Amino acid sequence: MTSGYAKWDKIYHEYPLKSLGWELGRARPILIEFVKKGLIKKGKMLDICCGAGTNSVYLAKNSFSVYAADISPKAIQYAKETARREKVKINLLLQSFINLSFSNEIFDFVFDMGCFHHVQIPDRAAFIKGIRLVLKKNGIYMITCFSHKNGSSWNHFTKIQLKQMFSGYFKFIKIRHYSSIEGDGIKRFFYTVLLKK
Repeated sequence: MTSGYAKWDKIYHEYPLKSLGWELGRARPILIEFVKKGLIKKGKMLDICCGAGTNSVYLAKNSFSVYAADISPKAIQYAKETARREKVKINLLLQSFINLSFSNEIFDFVFDMGCFHHVQIPDRAAFIKGIRLVLKKNGIYMITCFSHKNGSSWNHFTKIQLKQMFSGYFKFIKIRHYSSIEGDGIKRFFYTVLLKK
C-alpha cells in the first residue's frame, strides 16, 4: 500500500466535523433515494471510509446489517458516538481500505462515499479487486466520486474513465452526474455509480 493515508486521522483530529466537506451531519440524499426506490436491497453491508457514520446509521435504521470501516481512529470514535446517540448497532472496524480483512463474498452491498477518489493511483487496482472479493455474487457496489467538472485533477473522473476502471470487474447498473452543496458550504460535482458483481 502506498504511504500517504495517515493524513486522514490528522484531519479528523485537527478540524471540527462541521468544517469537513464530506461530513453532512446526515445521510447522503442519493443513498436515501436509492434505498427508497429499492435499487439497494437490505442485507449485510460495508460502509467503507465511513467517517462519522451518518450513512451507516441511516442504513442500520433501515434494517441493514452494517459493518463500517475507516482508516482513522478518530473517525471511528465519531462513528461510535453517532451510533450511540442514534441508538443503533453498527459493527465498527479500524482498518485499511486497500487490504480488506473480510472473508470473500460476505457482503450484499458496499457503500463508498468518497473513498475511491482518494485511493492513490498505484493502489487503485488492489482497491477495486478487494471490493469485488468481499461482495457476494450479484452484490452491489455504490460509489460516489469527484467529477471532472470540479476541474482537472488526478482524482476527478469522467464517465469514460470510470467505465474503463470498473468495467472489467463489475456490470454498470446506473450512473448519475450531479452537484451537491457539501458540509463546508462548497458546491461540488460528483458521479454516483451503481455497480453489480
